[in-house]
Amino acid sequence: MKSETYSTDVCIVGGGPAGIVLGYLLARSGVQVIVLEKHADFLRDFRGDTVHPSTLEILQECGLSTKFDALPQNRIQDAAIHVGDETLPLVDYRGLKPFDYLALVPQWDLLNLLADEASRFETFRLCVEHEVTELLFENGTAVGAKAKMNNGTAEIRAALIVGCDGRRSTVRKSTDLKVLDIGAPMDALWFRVPREPTDPSGLEAILRAGHIMVMINRGDYWQIAYVVPKGSGSQLRQRPIAEFQQRVAALASMLEKRSQSIASWDDVKTLVVGVDRLECWTAPGVLVIGDAAHTMSPIGGVGINLAVQDAVAAANIIAEAFHAHRPLDHTVLSKVQRRREWPTRLIQSMQLIAQKRVISSVLEDSGDPPRIPRLLRWITRFRWARNIPARIIGYGFRREHVNAKNFRF
Repeated sequence: MKSETYSTDVCIVGGGPAGIVLGYLLARSGVQVIVLEKHADFLRDFRGDTVHPSTLEILQECGLSTKFDALPQNRIQDAAIHVGDETLPLVDYRGLKPFDYLALVPQWDLLNLLADEASRFETFRLCVEHEVTELLFENGTAVGAKAKMNNGTAEIRAALIVGCDGRRSTVRKSTDLKVLDIGAPMDALWFRVPREPTDPSGLEAILRAGHIMVMINRGDYWQIAYVVPKGSGSQLRQRPIAEFQQRVAALASMLEKRSQSIASWDDVKTLVVGVDRLECWTAPGVLVIGDAAHTMSPIGGVGINLAVQDAVAAANIIAEAFHAHRPLDHTVLSKVQRRREWPTRLIQSMQLIAQKRVISSVLEDSGDPPRIPRLLRWITRFRWARNIPARIIGYGFRREHVNAKNFRF
């Protein structure tokens, strides 16, 4: 068995959007960084692929817009909800600045771009197939991490461990940080069906009595989330796949023939939806951000972009302290939570309202079709009204900006 030992300034656990963005920004700021990713690459299906205007702005501030624009992508400027037989145009990005669209880009393409850019700096190292199994502690302070490799183990010593390893975070479990479990009334079944050029071009949400389905335009196919009551997905999977095909076709008649492309339940992935957040994002030698600090509902698709905002705030604060030769202790690290907790709480509160007043009521399957309130139907006739949810979803609250003064490269 092979055994390796590394030493670095910051060890980032998890190579998702938060981890790679943080690694890129810190490395460019002259901070020695090692990112540990348990998989061999970033290629995984049904990950969040929405790149919101707030993230597009971060890429622009890093000088990466041109390279990002070269990636295969689909741009969405509006979203509509189909409630019963009515269509409600609800979200419109047109007129927003500096970006008036939401980009749909395979997450692996975005992560590969950022990792390739980060690898240009000698201060950055990405270690794939390194699954962190535990943290190393000395006198109650985390001083490193142990990782399992295909051919052995690795020990990484660092002044700071940053947990970016998602909702099932090993880092937060290792530090016994308290989690506030808020909960969610639904799960989502993810799948894809072919898309035709004559199909609608935006993002479509369909609400019927007892049924919710969200369709995301991915160019030549629809990425679809079929929303089910919490824990009921396993029961549905016991039924023949033909029944599920019929459910899909009943909600979107244009998919009647194409629903047959869902050949078996192997083509359908389950997303167990949860909403939670840590009471404290730090422990001695440890900072936790992104999904590891706050699991978001898929409503609005804002999880990735909140994680990126966390990463930018963390990079600004850590790099500034590093250059000032200040220890990366609680005094410094708690600034990240103070900046990012309020926007997180606010977005989660809005998601909870949507879950309670819309998702739960529709999924109750009382037989009564959902209805659009008359006032909402009237006010969404105006673009300025449709711009409000677009700005909240696209730019969020207290959006972060890259402090380029920290850059050394």
